Amino acid sequence: MIRSRPFALALSLFALAATLAHAEPAAKMANGMLVNTSGMTLYTFDRDVAASGKSVCNGPCAALWPPAAAAADAKAEGDFTIAVRDDGARQWAYKGKPVYTYSADKKAGDATGDNFKDSWHVIK
Repeated sequence: MIRSRPFALALSLFALAATLAHAEPAAKMANGMLVNTSGMTLYTFDRDVAASGKSVCNGPCAALWPPAAAAADAKAEGDFTIAVRDDGARQWAYKGKPVYTYSADKKAGDATGDNFKDSWHVIK
């Protein structure tokens, strides 16, 4: 019986890790906005072309607007698809538009990037 405990624990941890890996894109509506699992507001960028599978926000833009990263094994699910970034990284897209957070938002529920330069928008 003692020998089976480490195996059972390892199996449980593996199942938990698998569940967490596939939990993305865990997003929900909060206060009328789409937020990530940490409660941070999600945004789209007008210059991204819907359903293109690409993001045009790279380099300094991506430092200010961090892409919502998708794991290498993430699969499209419902309104969520995958966009491929210039560096080959994968990013979640909602209804065909790549999704980002905003570095100036400091706590869950902040939406300071809404309508930034008339190009960035909260997902409502």
